[in-house]
Amino acid sequence: MSVPTEQLLVLSALLFSIGVAGFFVRRNVIVVLMSIELMLNAANLAFLAGARHHASLAGEWQAEGPVMVTFVIAVAAVEAAVGLALVIAYYRRKRTVSLDQLTPTLD
Repeated sequence: MSVPTEQLLVLSALLFSIGVAGFFVRRNVIVVLMSIELMLNAANLAFLAGARHHASLAGEWQAEGPVMVTFVIAVAAVEAAVGLALVIAYYRRKRTVSLDQLTPTLD
């Protein structure tokens, strides 16, 4: 049994919308980073759904969708590693991960 492409795209749009809402509503840096990850995963799902739809129309499998997903996964891993390292460094200095308390300092 195969899931229709339209349903995959609707799920992708729903996940992306939840990620955008979490990015703009939440005040915790870790939740904001998780929201960005959710948006990247929604883009991955849309890439794969588009690749599968294209393959069903053209009759042959193209590797563009999975290749883009691989690059997005790599970017997400780097974003998570660097973002978490920055959050840990900021927490050690200020003892908070709230975006409301985030102020640039020169020291």
